[in-house]
Amino acid sequence: MSDPSAVVVAPTRRLQGRLQVPGDKSIAHRYALLAALAKGRSTFLHFAPGADCRSTLACLRQLGIEVTEGPSGVVTLMGRGCGQLCSSVAPLDAGNSGTTMRLMAGVLAGHAFSTTLIGDASLSRRPMRRVIVPLEQMGARIDATEGHAPLVIHGTRLRATTHRPATPSAQVKSAVLLAGLHADGTTSVTEPVATRDHTERALTAFGGRVAVDGLTVSVTGNQRLEPQSFAVPGDFSSAAFWLVGAAALPGSRVEVEDVGLNPTRTALLGVLRRFGARVTIDTTISEAGEPRGRITVEGDRMGALEIMPDEVPGLIDELPAIAALAAHGGEIVVRGASELRVKESDRIAVLVAGFRALGIAVDELSDGFVVSGPAAGSGRASGGVANADGDHRMAMAFAIAALGAERPSTIIGADAVVISYPGFFDTLSRLVA
Repeated sequence: MSDPSAVVVAPTRRLQGRLQVPGDKSIAHRYALLAALAKGRSTFLHFAPGADCRSTLACLRQLGIEVTEGPSGVVTLMGRGCGQLCSSVAPLDAGNSGTTMRLMAGVLAGHAFSTTLIGDASLSRRPMRRVIVPLEQMGARIDATEGHAPLVIHGTRLRATTHRPATPSAQVKSAVLLAGLHADGTTSVTEPVATRDHTERALTAFGGRVAVDGLTVSVTGNQRLEPQSFAVPGDFSSAAFWLVGAAALPGSRVEVEDVGLNPTRTALLGVLRRFGARVTIDTTISEAGEPRGRITVEGDRMGALEIMPDEVPGLIDELPAIAALAAHGGEIVVRGASELRVKESDRIAVLVAGFRALGIAVDELSDGFVVSGPAAGSGRASGGVANADGDHRMAMAFAIAALGAERPSTIIGADAVVISYPGFFDTLSRLVA
């Protein structure tokens, strides 16, 4: 019997075309949460369609928020105001979404009731102590199983804190800032290196007061947020796979329109230029503090590059795609990325096993990997069967890597793309030249 989760990817010489990608998952989560904390009606266009953001909306419904989903990605929420969410009689299911669980924990820490947050098997293995510690410092009590979900959030009146996370994490920063909205005083987070700043920009767009001083972000408690209506820009991390595919296959040309160009997200573009691709950026508009526009990538020569540890926080979601660059030739070295081992899968181990199955030379490092192109110097990978292990980004990375193989390849667990990019394989079929 055939595996319903599997997809066959045929080789191709190049990618050609113009497209839009789904709404940005990171931004959509934050807009939905802030809309719930603003009093009144907020409406968002081009809301992210994946399962992760559906989990956030489902949790908000259980907390008393009226959520209406219309055609073409229109989502409307009727917010209740800060501290005004309702207790849920059933656990809140974050599904596979670490963003949902961590950010929701920050919101719920400031509500005077207890809530259980659960997730799927993958999410229940991911580390939560990094968000538990600062929230407990603010006065909440959180029950967990050895630092993992399920989490039982016993909310309370919070006190402000000053948090210095050891590991860079936009999710942890955002959870603490959202809790800070419900705290007495000013809460600040000082990061070791800068991470994506969607929460800071969104808070400002909702009328919140946010102070940014270098690597320190601060919010004052007991603010009133105002409902808003925005269009969500295209998801750069989803676009990354098409940009990499174009860069990896000489003669390709791909244009991605209306995609987010937040500078904390676009470090990949510099990586593609270092690899040898031609990259053009055209910023067309900025809404809610989020620039957006068109990116064009044309494949040219192939190169070799090393991603250094200080680059990793700005590339963490794009590293699986970057690995696929060298599946067609060249070399990619990634170090300082041990965080990949605690994502939706152990992305280092899964990537190494999958690439080897596709006939791509790859070495596993404790904190990264080295991809050296097709195995045995054959010029093209052999193709084969790669298992994405239920990880949406690994499924997409394997698909891009398989485009340069000698024969069709099978991606097992390809249905995981529903988490962030339900139409990924339909779009791939349109771009194959």
